[in-house]
Amino acid sequence: MSRKHIRIIHTRSNTLLADGPVGWGIMPFEGNYYISKKNLKSNGFRVNYVPGFCAYKFFYVWLDFITTDGVINKNVGWKYWLPNPLLPFIWFRVAVPAVDSEIHIEEYFSDN
Repeated sequence: MSRKHIRIIHTRSNTLLADGPVGWGIMPFEGNYYISKKNLKSNGFRVNYVPGFCAYKFFYVWLDFITTDGVINKNVGWKYWLPNPLLPFIWFRVAVPAVDSEIHIEEYFSDN
């Protein structure tokens, strides 16, 4: 049986950021994608220590993305470091917006 998958690409560098099944692998939520460590395909994300707060998801830090040629893209993603315990699918995961000029989302179906 085919299962829906998502591939997330950084457009400027054409770097594969994430690839995996929809659900615990890559969770779409509120127009964003929360990526499990297993499905993260790049190690270019770096915490920039700029904090943020959401009233019901709690505390996060912004993440910069550093391309293989050293270009830094500020605030491409974020990670909840003190997340709401009622939302386990956001816990400590890299998150990226679904709509952003630096991010391209591809959906496909796979038997894996």
